[in-house]
Amino acid sequence: MTDANVARAAVLDTATLSDALDRHGLNGQCYKIKPRSSDFRMAGRAWTLLYGPAGSPAGTVGDYIDDVPAGSVIVLDNGGRDNATVWGDILTEVAHNKGIAGTVIDGVNRDLALSLQLGYPIYSRDNWMRTGKDRVQVEATGVPVNIGDVRVCPGDLVRGDADGVVVIPKEHENEVLASAEAIQKAEDAIRESVRGGMSLRAAREKHRYHSLQTREAQ
Repeated sequence: MTDANVARAAVLDTATLSDALDRHGLNGQCYKIKPRSSDFRMAGRAWTLLYGPAGSPAGTVGDYIDDVPAGSVIVLDNGGRDNATVWGDILTEVAHNKGIAGTVIDGVNRDLALSLQLGYPIYSRDNWMRTGKDRVQVEATGVPVNIGDVRVCPGDLVRGDADGVVVIPKEHENEVLASAEAIQKAEDAIRESVRGGMSLRAAREKHRYHSLQTREAQ
C-alpha cells in the first residue's frame, strides 16, 4: 500500500523541506550527514538502531536487516564515530534486493563501490574501511536515536537528496509537508515571473520570498 506522505516528501527537495521545518520551529536537518553520491535520492519511514562501544565479550554489529520492511530508511546511530564502520557491501546488497529505500548513518560506512554500482542510497559522515566488529555493538532497535543532532524516532519521515537528509517528526508531518508544498509553489511562481520578464526583486516581493521560511506565530 502506498504511503501518501512518503510520496509527497519524495517530490520535494530537502532545501524546501528544511525551510518548512524552520517555519514550524522544528529541528530536522541532519548536520554533516551527506550522500556518498550526489545522484542518491530516498524517502521513507525511519527504522532505527542504536550502537554503543563493544563490551567484553563483545556483542555483534547485528543481523537486523532481515527484520526491516521494504520501503524503510535504515537509520543507524553510531554516535558519529569515524573510526569504525557499521555498514558494508553485504548489507548494501541485501537492502537493495529487499527494496529498502536507503541507509542513514551517524558515523561511517565502507564498501562504497557496490553502493554506487547498485545505486543504493547511503548517507553518512564519511566512508572508511575499518570494521566495527569487536569495536561497537547493537544496543537497541526501534528506539529514538540521534543523527546529526536530530532526534529520529521509529516511523518518522526521512528524505534525502544531493544536499543531505531531513527528518520530519511523524506527529508534525502533515503541516510540514503542506508548508513545503506552499513554499515550492511560491518559488515556482518566482521562477515563472522572472522568465516572463519581471525583475527578481519584484518577483520575490510579489510572492513573499523573504518570509517563506519565517517561523509561524504560535
